[in-house]
Amino acid sequence: MDPTAAAALESWNVPPGMVVTLLLTLWVYTRGWRQLRRQMPQRFGGARLVAFTAGLATIFVAIASPLDTFGGLLLQVHMTQHLLLMMVAPPLIWLGAPATPLLRGLPPAVLKHGLGPFVAWPALQRFGHRLTHPIVCWLSFVVATWVWHVPALYELALRSPAWHQLEHVSFLLTALLFWWPVIRPWPSTPIWPRWAMIPYLLFADIQNTIFSSFFAFSEQLIYPAYAAVPRLWGISVRNDQAAAGAIMWVPGSVAFLIPLGWVVVQWLGAPSLGRTQLSAASVALEAGGAHGPWDLLNAPVIGPLLRWRHFRHVLQTIMLVVAIAVVVDGLRGPPMAPINLAGVLPWTYWRGFSVIALLAAGNVFCMACPFMLPRDLGRRFLPARWRFPKPLRSKWLAVALLLLYLWAYEALSLWDSPRSTAWIIIGYFVTAFTIDGFFRGASFCKYVCPIGQFQFVQSLVSPLEVRVRDTDVCQRCTTYDCIRGNAQQRGCELHLFQPKKVGNLDCTFCLDCVHACPHANVGVLAVVPGSDLVRDPYRSSLRRLSRRPDVAALALVLAFGAFANAAGMVEPVLRWQRQVTVSALLLSAVVVAALALGLCVLLGRLLSGAQVTARELVCRFALAFVPLGVGMWVAHFTFHLMTGLRSMVPVVQRVLVDRGSTLLGAPAWAQPMSAASQDWLLPLQLLLLGTGLLLTLYVDWRIATRCVRRAPRALGLMMPWASVAIALYVAGLWIITQPMQMRGMLMH
Repeated sequence: MDPTAAAALESWNVPPGMVVTLLLTLWVYTRGWRQLRRQMPQRFGGARLVAFTAGLATIFVAIASPLDTFGGLLLQVHMTQHLLLMMVAPPLIWLGAPATPLLRGLPPAVLKHGLGPFVAWPALQRFGHRLTHPIVCWLSFVVATWVWHVPALYELALRSPAWHQLEHVSFLLTALLFWWPVIRPWPSTPIWPRWAMIPYLLFADIQNTIFSSFFAFSEQLIYPAYAAVPRLWGISVRNDQAAAGAIMWVPGSVAFLIPLGWVVVQWLGAPSLGRTQLSAASVALEAGGAHGPWDLLNAPVIGPLLRWRHFRHVLQTIMLVVAIAVVVDGLRGPPMAPINLAGVLPWTYWRGFSVIALLAAGNVFCMACPFMLPRDLGRRFLPARWRFPKPLRSKWLAVALLLLYLWAYEALSLWDSPRSTAWIIIGYFVTAFTIDGFFRGASFCKYVCPIGQFQFVQSLVSPLEVRVRDTDVCQRCTTYDCIRGNAQQRGCELHLFQPKKVGNLDCTFCLDCVHACPHANVGVLAVVPGSDLVRDPYRSSLRRLSRRPDVAALALVLAFGAFANAAGMVEPVLRWQRQVTVSALLLSAVVVAALALGLCVLLGRLLSGAQVTARELVCRFALAFVPLGVGMWVAHFTFHLMTGLRSMVPVVQRVLVDRGSTLLGAPAWAQPMSAASQDWLLPLQLLLLGTGLLLTLYVDWRIATRCVRRAPRALGLMMPWASVAIALYVAGLWIITQPMQMRGMLMH
């Protein structure tokens, strides 16, 4: 046997006191749990006992196993030990709702004459209430994490067994405090509302990412003690330190993001995460409150603006003026992209703000689309009476245009050519004006516009959706103004009949249906993000997505394209591009993606025995990649937006100076046009990407359970698709941690 392996097997250190304490605690809990299960079987099922036992077992493994011994030789092992004590054991213990079982499990005399009066002591209850306040819980957890990893204290714990035990006890106790308001073990009373746990966990994950990044990227040796011990398996001190950071980073973030997603679904009032059908978003939200789902149209300030019929025209006019300025500067201004409106505004600002708006509110860009204003004016004299050609009434043309864009962006360096950008915008105006001038409906938006298709697909994970408030009102309606229109307001141009509309696909957020409805029954309602990806109902104008391979192809191109677009800006890939053409790289990516999909279908059906057609599997599971793609798009574009946030100032100054105005002064080209990457930017990117992966895996599981009823077979069906998603996530981690090319910016 390998000497290291033998040493690992022999290095169990089982403290008798700890073992007795854990076993006694488990015995008392089990005794109380049995009594409570007879009285409250719905509240104290077998899962409670399993969770509590697993929490105690995790503590035993962290303290008594070879992890404790090898933690003094490898930092990554020590970090794994800390991860178990802080991220795994405490939530499992609280999921067991231990307070009542532990009290009920005590001998009656001990409970009545000993512990009972002490627990009922008002001063102790007040102290416990203050101790479990979320601010105290969060700060104690963060302070313990950072203080104990200060080099002096950390190495003191390595040298002294007593200090080491104190370190572990403080980690466990502060972690128990941290997870208390998140789990809310019964019968505790929450101090903060449920939604407050979203920033609570979010900021905890951000600080964890900052903490982990010190280890992952530091060139300095943080703990010199590890340089003085034998190096196991040839792992260098620096590699060990980087691996420790990665362990706290990725699994640590997952430990925060999983409950974060759980809290979001709880807050929005979704049904059980099991096999309970995820109903329409409005029904799910109504389960959480007596007044129905939250409506953006009822919000102060923004609500009245959205209800104003001319608000969209105001937005379109503003965007039209900006687009004209970009075109003029692109054609007549300097050819250098970093000092031209056409090089900075579309590729840095518009892309960044549009994806952030998508994630926050939905398809805001289409609402303000400048290309529609000239089209609407042109319809006063153009016929717009023909139907769009039947062979083109699908998403395949848009898929081809998106692939063309992904190729041209790299091959023709569109981002570096203001004139090309200007001509693309002009082409958009001409195409929209021509197509919608001769074909009825919004044919350009629905079948052609690549930007619109991007917005449609990404808004599937938006928290807002244009939908009816009460379906009973629609059943009594006889005029159907939401789709037909009336004398004052046109109906939906994309022929989305609101009572049958599901999700945000093909919805431009024009709000024509809102203004046309005579019953004021259409709103911009809050929905569970991503819930539309799980279900497969009949959808107005789109039918069932399980029968729409064109929609599946669109989702896949945008999801995989997010990673391809970002990868094209990192140095290792740029070196490959110098040796291989962009066309060859894109073709290779398409072939690899197609082979991966075929393999997923084959393996999924083999592992699950599912009698589902290959087309339906691809169409259903392709949509599950949307959240991961959105996470990558937002992480990538946010990086460029934040790092280039100052780049617009000297460009606007230059435009005004060229027009003879010194209102804003002379352009300060000597100042760096790109801001330094803030410490919070990388953690934010990782958070966005990780959240996208978790939502993708969740949607994979929900789709699989709808295709196959038994859980083991459903797991076999989803595993190939989940593996591809995880591989993309790992690729995304690599991409966003690489030096990124600062396109469209002057570097000093």
